[in-house]
Amino acid sequence: MFHVLFLCTHNRCRSILCEVIANHLAEGVIRASSAGSEPAGAVHPMTLQHLERRGYPTLGVRSKSMEEFSEDLPDLMVTVCDSAAAEACPVGMSGVSRLHWPLKDPSRLTDPAAQAAAFDEAIERIEQQVAEWQGLARLSSRNSA
Repeated sequence: MFHVLFLCTHNRCRSILCEVIANHLAEGVIRASSAGSEPAGAVHPMTLQHLERRGYPTLGVRSKSMEEFSEDLPDLMVTVCDSAAAEACPVGMSGVSRLHWPLKDPSRLTDPAAQAAAFDEAIERIEQQVAEWQGLARLSSRNSA
């Protein structure tokens, strides 16, 4: 299985969304994890609420540090916030391929309607990207057969 590590500075919103959605939609194809360079230690409550509202499982979801993956290197690191994208690659992960998905942080918005719309937009964008990856994985497996 292809291991993708989603990185965000605090690992409390966008990277968590990516981890949960990718694990659910691409089960058996992608193994997704998430971490932060300065993890908040808790997932933003609205992140969990929006995932659950859309039917995604959130049991056991937690904010983690990048150090947890020093022995379980990913095949791909995806940064989802600009500050994480600008950070140096963690020691031991310098050979890992990197990709940047600039996702706006819905948890920073204070207007409830704007925040809900931003969560919906982020979730839909992640779902589309994961679907593209699944299509590429299916195409790759057919071509190698």
